[in-house]
Amino acid sequence: MSMTIAIVEDDASIRAMLEYYFRSLQYETAAFETGEAFFDAGITPTLLLLDVMLPGMDGFQVLRRLRADKERGEVPVIMLTARSAEMDKVEGLDAGADDYITKPFGVMELQARVNAVLRRIHPADPTLRYRDLVLDPAGRTVTRNGTPVELTYKEFELLRLLITRQGTVLTRDEILAAVWNYDFAGETRTVDMHVKSLRQKLGEGYITTVRSVGYKMN
Repeated sequence: MSMTIAIVEDDASIRAMLEYYFRSLQYETAAFETGEAFFDAGITPTLLLLDVMLPGMDGFQVLRRLRADKERGEVPVIMLTARSAEMDKVEGLDAGADDYITKPFGVMELQARVNAVLRRIHPADPTLRYRDLVLDPAGRTVTRNGTPVELTYKEFELLRLLITRQGTVLTRDEILAAVWNYDFAGETRTVDMHVKSLRQKLGEGYITTVRSVGYKMN
């Protein structure tokens, strides 16, 4: 399943930089200039990067409102701020932040903090096996007969879905919804292209085409 990182940051250059960086890592992103815009969007991201100094509602107010939300209250939050005072960090953590990083920060450090929070919030999935394939969700690695198979982010998610649901025929629309978060028909070529790529990397005999329906792993 795709992961979405929401960014609430009023500095347009930082907001654009974070969007670009996390998209390059194959995350879905949703960026907002204000806390009000984030709440109006009604999304439930996998993780929220939240600036403290915002116009209107500040980051602490956004965080408290989020934590009081019955539907989205468990979303992990990393606070971003130019203020390094200890009391600011304490206030953020007391309000329910999962981590806190002070500007200016390096994107590699931020990525490491995102990874650490997601590991805590979403414990590693168990290793999946299918014939001579071994898929490790925690390390995001795939091996065939012990030999590494290099997959893109979406190829990995597609293979994980097929192995998890092995024996079940999945329609192209179901695959789009699970892997790409598309809830509409008409983009099935995307699925076909990724299945073709997986077959080239894994070899034939793993993924079965069910004519006029979709795909499955026996």
